[in-house]
Amino acid sequence: MHVPLVVLGGGPGGYAAAFLAADLGMQVTLIERDERLGGTCLLRGCIPSKALLHVGRVLAEAREMEAWGIHFERPSIDVDSLRGRKDKVIATLTGGLAQLARRRNVTVVHGSARFADSSTLEVAAADGSSQKISFDHCILASGSRPAKIPAFDLPTPRVMDSTQALEMADIPESLLVIGGGYIGLEMGTVYAELGSRVSVVELTDTLLPGADRDLVKPLQQRLEKLFEKILMKTKVVKLEDRGDSVLVHFEGPEGPSQRSFSRVLVAVGRRPNSDGLGLENTQVRVNAKGFVDVDGQQRTADPKILAIGDVCGEPMLAHRASHQGKVAVEALHGEPALFAPRAIPAVVFTDPEIAWAGLTESEATAQGRVVEISRYPWAASGRAQALGRTEGLTKILVDPETDTVLGVGMVGPGAGELVAEGTLAIEMGCSARDLSETIHPHPTLGETVAFSAENYFGLATEIYRPRAEAR
Repeated sequence: MHVPLVVLGGGPGGYAAAFLAADLGMQVTLIERDERLGGTCLLRGCIPSKALLHVGRVLAEAREMEAWGIHFERPSIDVDSLRGRKDKVIATLTGGLAQLARRRNVTVVHGSARFADSSTLEVAAADGSSQKISFDHCILASGSRPAKIPAFDLPTPRVMDSTQALEMADIPESLLVIGGGYIGLEMGTVYAELGSRVSVVELTDTLLPGADRDLVKPLQQRLEKLFEKILMKTKVVKLEDRGDSVLVHFEGPEGPSQRSFSRVLVAVGRRPNSDGLGLENTQVRVNAKGFVDVDGQQRTADPKILAIGDVCGEPMLAHRASHQGKVAVEALHGEPALFAPRAIPAVVFTDPEIAWAGLTESEATAQGRVVEISRYPWAASGRAQALGRTEGLTKILVDPETDTVLGVGMVGPGAGELVAEGTLAIEMGCSARDLSETIHPHPTLGETVAFSAENYFGLATEIYRPRAEAR
């Protein structure tokens, strides 16, 4: 079987690439080892986790209504129904993708693929059959998987990775999350809201090590109330399977300690799926971290193979993969496409949410770059006061010479929705004046983006910042 274009991987980057290629008139075959399209994001990542986080948020809101004099009875949770509803969301979306593939005449082949050489893939199906598919070009979109620590890989379901945690086998009485990154904190939030006593252990001295400290602080303060314990600068030395629990040995600032948990979630990052694909049979170069090297058009060192998404570097985000997939297809179509974004937004879907795009304060400091920073507290927002969520913050980083917006960040409910405006502002090279003079609807949290720009000039209505302290 020979096809002009093969896309290897049916996740957000892979199906976006395959669908665009078909729309542009290309004959394309999409290979996916799972029986459903969607990849990690849809099947065992972004979508199911956000569905469960929504449930957690509703439970939190019911609890918060007590401040308004509204009291709900303690909720009862049917885990089977909860799991079923989550699975229904996934099924609806995967079914939609299958239908879109058929309508676009994209040939979908299910099976595990391996490069025999630079122009041939060997695909093994689940039933044991196999076939060879030759191609003119291949877009590699194999994604990533949870990183594993051999010492923690015990033969017990009580030690989970993020995929197993999303399966929701039960609501454990106690849960230890190893890793204070976004995956660990999101899943910890879900289980805590559902009733588990959750503890988090992090090797560094802060949660979300790569995120802005101004944004992390309100989240950490809220999680300290939601979680039973947060252990910083602490290492997990050993896990022991005790049958009905897992005994965890810690090494922290106060010395060694140990404690038993019903379940343990290991959330220490992800690694690219570049191994086991036969890339050594091609000219593709893989770096020391396992990422495939690509250029601005997503081309690898092999002229017939392009790569997109998690397999070719950080940040491992679905929207980055989708954009890269479209760039790769446009490049093959002969268009002057280039993946060179000024900003890639990132969102941590905890409660409160954290979102940022462009230059961060820590990056500016590391680069020795001079920036002006304007912070707008949500305590000054009428909408935030009405919601009872005044812990939020919006900040912008501005070039003091040109007033160009270089970075945007926010923490608070709905931050993930608000960051798109900041991303667009950075991409378009907007000035702080552009943001401040854009009329935003009132009362909304979105106003805080404009108000942070007003505050940069010392002209914000709801807060007082003497002009001598402003620009």
